[in-house]
Amino acid sequence: MNMQQEAWRTVRFGSLVRQVKETTDPMADGLERFVAGEHMDSRQLHISRWGEVKGSSLGPAFHRRFRPGQVLYGSRRTYLRKVSYAEFDGVCANTTFVVESAEPGELLPDFLPFVMTADPFHRHSESWSRGSVNPYVNWPDIAKYEFPLPPLSAQRRIADLLWSFERAARAKAAALEAAQQAELAALAELYDEPEWPVRRVDEAGEVQLGMKREPKVHEGTDLRPYLRVANVGDDELFLDDVLEMNFPPTAFAKYALRPKDVLLNEGQSLEYVGRAAMYRGEIDDCCFQMTLLRFRAGSDVLPEFALGWFRRCQRLGAFARVAKRTTSMAHLPAGLLSAQPIPVPPLSVQRRVVERLEAARELRTTLSEDLTQTRNLMQRTLNVLLQGPDASADAATAA
Repeated sequence: MNMQQEAWRTVRFGSLVRQVKETTDPMADGLERFVAGEHMDSRQLHISRWGEVKGSSLGPAFHRRFRPGQVLYGSRRTYLRKVSYAEFDGVCANTTFVVESAEPGELLPDFLPFVMTADPFHRHSESWSRGSVNPYVNWPDIAKYEFPLPPLSAQRRIADLLWSFERAARAKAAALEAAQQAELAALAELYDEPEWPVRRVDEAGEVQLGMKREPKVHEGTDLRPYLRVANVGDDELFLDDVLEMNFPPTAFAKYALRPKDVLLNEGQSLEYVGRAAMYRGEIDDCCFQMTLLRFRAGSDVLPEFALGWFRRCQRLGAFARVAKRTTSMAHLPAGLLSAQPIPVPPLSVQRRVVERLEAARELRTTLSEDLTQTRNLMQRTLNVLLQGPDASADAATAA
């Protein structure tokens, strides 16, 4: 991919890209799918999820039509980096910008998604975002973005390479989805034994709600890291954003985490309430906050077995059915979790279940890591290729 002799030029985004404001009545126009913010995955061009227009109560904001080949951009919380390539007709909210190349003879439509996926574009968008709670960016500010544009022949070569990355990532994402479904099937099957003895959760171990977060705990001489609901996913901890608050010795003794403690989301959306993961000692002297519940297994319960059971309850909707609901949240209080049933077969049986679950988990983890590596390599390659001809030639040689 020799592009050193080809002329690149710096262009203004708004001079080559237009915001499409085609309005629609999705039911009257026969549109079947709508795409909301939650359907657009960060750092992923492919739209793999959507809602069905029929039977949905779409608000008045959902009037922006999009067509195949156009690009969707989430203008709210731009740090999430939601750029999606449309492959079907649909409708989205007016907070999702629908854009396309205004000059296909200068900017190839297939090249545009990668301009918007590159790190400099996102840095520009974030720098112009306004608001603190739900930051947003306006189209005129995005239009100010300037970037180096290669000639059409180079755009085609770069786009072909990057779309091959995207196809590989899609294939790996499909494999990961299959592994996740197989793991869910294993969770449903392995615990489906009516002969196993059953106890209350608080009879099988200790249930503890985390410490309340209030202004006075933000200062003190015993600041320690703590986990909150944002840190707990399904069988995974997100540790990129761990906060601190003051845990004096008595509080630390009560709320400190030990390896193999199981953490569950106490307050979440109905879909995610009770989501569980295991703390494995990743952070020294770590505690937890009251948006989380801690389960510490008793001597006759394997923590991994309990984790599998809690994941099963959450994924199959058992926690959602018993959770206390408010307007926008669902809660699984400590007393309610304590009263839930949990099977407690002999430890030898629990070990066999855990071995099966660990095999499924290892496959899922391996595929997830492989997908992440592919996406990271794609992003690094994209960033280099879009810097200019010298960097692009170096990247092509390395590839």
